[in-house]
Order: sequence, then structure tokens, then C-alpha cells
Amino acid sequence: MWRGRHGVYLIAEIGGNHEGNYSKAKQLAELACRSGVDAVKFQIYTADTLVSKVEDPERHTHFKKFELTPEQHISLAEICKKNKVSYLASVWDINALEWIDPYMKFYKIGSGDLTAYPILERIAKIGKPIIISTGLATIEEVRESVACVRSIDERYSQSDYLALLQCTSSYPLPESDVNLKVMKTFKDEFNVTVGYSDHTVDSYAAEVAVSMNASILELHFTDDKKRSSFRDHQVSFTAKEIGDLIDKIIRIKKLQGSSEVSPTESEIESGNVHSFRRDIYAAQDLQAGDILTESALKFLRPNKNSDIIFWNNFIGRTLKKPVAKYQKISSDLFI
Repeated sequence: MWRGRHGVYLIAEIGGNHEGNYSKAKQLAELACRSGVDAVKFQIYTADTLVSKVEDPERHTHFKKFELTPEQHISLAEICKKNKVSYLASVWDINALEWIDPYMKFYKIGSGDLTAYPILERIAKIGKPIIISTGLATIEEVRESVACVRSIDERYSQSDYLALLQCTSSYPLPESDVNLKVMKTFKDEFNVTVGYSDHTVDSYAAEVAVSMNASILELHFTDDKKRSSFRDHQVSFTAKEIGDLIDKIIRIKKLQGSSEVSPTESEIESGNVHSFRRDIYAAQDLQAGDILTESALKFLRPNKNSDIIFWNNFIGRTLKKPVAKYQKISSDLFI
């Protein structure tokens, strides 16, 4: 499921970077699709279904300004489809599931909804793969959320169906709080696909995450980091920065190579498998009938296809013919 075109599944998180401007949302979607990512992500909500305007009127007003209509989201999904890029959304309005589901290959649970069990349960009942971000969470909260979705559908015990992203919900994120080692904790405990959701101000954390075997990268995306004061722009990647990161991912994956331990093609073609290794040679001229001793041997390069680890099997054996100094010692020289 999470197999990206460049070795890592790349998600361009436009999120709220359109700031409620549908024309800008379309422009960002087209730009992100052409940047080389595998999925373009938005957030589906209404202010009234997300924030209490009594308890937090300021944030309610913020999200009200950033709303897009169902028709606009569907249009954005069609843009992604046209560009052969997956459309993705964090669905923060449970009422939107009915009309957006046909456009979703999988779902993304944002960090803020990790403990929102009504939303987790409703999405898990759909039965499509789920990615969960884990910002703000304790390990016990992650355990409970994983257990929740797995209790609804046993397919979420498969790594192709459930992914966890290490995420820290700070904007911008200080490097001391990135904590990429958490990915291994998730991998070892939950047997899930793991990845990293980035909120830093450059690409270094994402590069390190790839080197640590992140299978998914979620990266905020914008056309201009200085376009407005909205915080997400400064922690976002531009299309050029996505392209530069893809080049680095390809290089990192090449450097990671294979987990198989064996001589490489370049080692074989160069002849170094033989020229770098030692073999068994005579340290002096030897005569037929001599009994071989350790002092009569030298261990020198190159190796001529004999197994030097069995050198002591030759000690105490009798030579059947003379051996010149520096001549290779082999089993056919003995009686």
C-alpha cells in the first residue's frame, strides 16, 4: 500500500495553506501534483463541527475563514485524479465521510483526533487503510488507539492497512523534539508501517527519517513560505524543495542498498575479492618429504580460491614434491 514512486510514500500536506481561497487551493493542488509526490492532502471540516465557538471563539473564527465546500473538495480530488496522484484528507467532519469516501483510497487521522474514538471507530468501519499521526500522544494513548481500530477490523493488524507517523505538534518544531527513534518503537511494538510527519523548517529531519527506514513522509506544502503570517507556511516545502528532497531520497535509498551480505558487483568486477584477501604461501624453499610446519608458511595476498580458514589442516602433512619460496600451498602438494 505505502510504496512511493521514489522509495518513500510522499504526502504533500496542503492542509490550510490555501487559507480559505479556493483558487489558491486549486493552484497548490496542481503544483503539488507536479512536484513528484504520491498524494496531496487537505483537511475537511467546518468550524461548527470542529471548534466550540463558545469556548474558543478565536479559533472558531480562524477555521470558519479556512473552510472549503464539499464541491470544492471534490474538485480538488478530481485535479489529483487527473494528475494520477492520490487525493487524501484528514476528515475532521464526520458528516463528510459519505460524500468524500469515493475519492479516498485510504484515510489520515491527524494528531488531534488520535483520541477521538467516535471518529476513529467510524473511519475504521469503512475498512480502508489508515495512517495515524501521533503528535501530543503518550505511548499508552497510541496503544489504545491502535487497539480501537484493530478491534473493529482485524485487517488493521496488517502493516499494509495501518501506519503510524512519528509527529510532534509544534510549529515550527525544534530539532530536539523530533524524536525519530520513536518510529522503531512503533515498528517493534505494533508491527505497522512507520513514517514521519514533519514540522521543521528544512529538509534535514525528513532526510534522516528516510535513512532510518521511514516508509511514509508527510510534508506541509506551499508555493511561498513568506506568502502570509499563517504559521504552516514556514514549516512547508515548496515544489523545488520537494524535488531536491526526492533527489536525496533516491540517493539515500541507493546508499542503503540491500540487506543481503555478499560480495557486491563492483567488488567482484574489480577483482578485489581475491586481491584484498590472503592465501597460504611457502615462507622458504621446501623439499619433497618435508613435513609442513607453521613456521614454513606465510599468509599473503592474493587469495587464489583456497579457504585460508582451514590452513592448520596442512600442518604436519608430508609434501610429495618441492615447493619454492612464495609458491602457493594447496592440498594437491601433499601425500
